[in-house]
Amino acid sequence: MQVQWTGGMRSETPIPESPWPHDMTITVEDRPHALLELLWLREAHSLSPEGEDLPPRLVRTPVPAANAVDRSTRDRWSREWPGVWDEVLAHAGIEPDRALVDSVFSTEASETERARLLRQLTGPSWGEQFGAEVFDDVTYREWDRLGFDAHAASRPTILANSPERRSVEVLADAWRRGLTKVVTVPCVGAHARQIGPHAVLVTDEVRGDTAAYERALRSFAPAV
Repeated sequence: MQVQWTGGMRSETPIPESPWPHDMTITVEDRPHALLELLWLREAHSLSPEGEDLPPRLVRTPVPAANAVDRSTRDRWSREWPGVWDEVLAHAGIEPDRALVDSVFSTEASETERARLLRQLTGPSWGEQFGAEVFDDVTYREWDRLGFDAHAASRPTILANSPERRSVEVLADAWRRGLTKVVTVPCVGAHARQIGPHAVLVTDEVRGDTAAYERALRSFAPAV
C-alpha cells in the first residue's frame, strides 16, 4: 500500500514558514506485496537463504505452511531466494511510471500488449518464477489477513503523527540528494539499506523510531 506525503497542496512557490519543501513528494510503500510474499515463504517453509544484507526475520512469525514441500525443494528454494529477493527489492525501489500505468489501462492496447505492460509495471515475483500455487495455502491467507488488519488499525495513528513529518528536515535533506521513496517491511531490528538511486528500505521498527529513522535517512547517498 502506497502513501504519498506532500507538504499539503503542492505549489509553484515556497510556502512561508513551512519546513516541508513546497515541491517535495515522498512515497511510502508500507505493504510491499511481493516482498511480503518472500518473507512469508522464507519462514513458513523454513528456508535457509544465504547472502549479504538479507532482511531479518519477521516480527510476527508465520506458522509452518500447510502445504509442506520436500527437503530437496526447500534446499533449491533456499538457494534461489536471495536472487529473487534482490530482483523484487530493486523493483520496489522504483516509482511507477505514470505513462506505463496509463498504457496498461488504455482501451487501445491488445490483451498481449496489456499483459506485457502489466508485467513491466508489477515487476518480478516469486510466483512468476516458481509458481504462485505456493501461496494458495490457508496459513498464508491467514497470515496475510492478520497483517493487513494490524496495518489498517495502525494507520490512523501513523497518518496523524507521521514519521515523515516528525523528521521533515532530515527527510528534506535526503530528498534533495535524490530520495523519493521509502519501503518498509515488518521485520525485527534496525535493518536499513539503500535500494537504488532513489529509495531506502527500512523495518517498521526503524520508521517508528525517530532517531533510527533519521540515521537511515542520513545514510542515503546520491546516485553517482
